[in-house]
Amino acid sequence: MSVQNLNTFDPFADEGDPLAEAADVGSTSDYIHIRIQQRNGRKTLTTLQGLPKQYDQKKLLKAFKKEFACNGTLVDDEKMGQVIQLQGDQRAKISAFLVENGMDKSTIKVHGF
Repeated sequence: MSVQNLNTFDPFADEGDPLAEAADVGSTSDYIHIRIQQRNGRKTLTTLQGLPKQYDQKKLLKAFKKEFACNGTLVDDEKMGQVIQLQGDQRAKISAFLVENGMDKSTIKVHGF
């Protein structure tokens, strides 16, 4: 008499990894993310990340600072790469600036509040 339950059968052994074909599922590298962070009191910080490598981020930062009359900096993050930080809520202005200068509106994601 043989007992079927005791057989060593792995139902996933021949399947492999189903996500191996789709390597960029859930990847955020396709989008430009504009976020807002609350500092203290009424002070806020706007961050911009995910810009394509073809754009010079130092020149963009200089243009943002001049256009929006705010201070800003370029921060190196080990996970997100280079991130542009601007003082104040500049989300709508950054989005309009990027679309005005040739970026596709569908690639820009505005987050916050």
